Amino acid sequence: MAYPAAFRKKLLSVMKEQSLTIPEAAERFGVGMASVSRWKNNPDPDFSRNKPGTKIDRDALAKDLAGHPDDFLYERAARFSVSMSGMGAAVKRLGFSRKKKPGTS
Repeated sequence: MAYPAAFRKKLLSVMKEQSLTIPEAAERFGVGMASVSRWKNNPDPDFSRNKPGTKIDRDALAKDLAGHPDDFLYERAARFSVSMSGMGAAVKRLGFSRKKKPGTS
């Protein structure tokens, strides 16, 4: 669970004003000591991932999508030896819809 930046800054300001230790602040605000320690170093939440997904080759997946447009996600995931959720994310990154076009069966 990510806490809002305002809550983090409030905790740190109270901690500084009242000279609270990390365990005292964690107990008072009902959060973990590791969270308070992390927030002291970086109070702003980090929502970005620093690396791309690399297990599924984008070109191979694009060819597979063109060659087997009616395959189910679990079949495609088995061919690439990845999880269904990973395959779903990769297909979504390529911009393909999971819905069929009208007229296809």
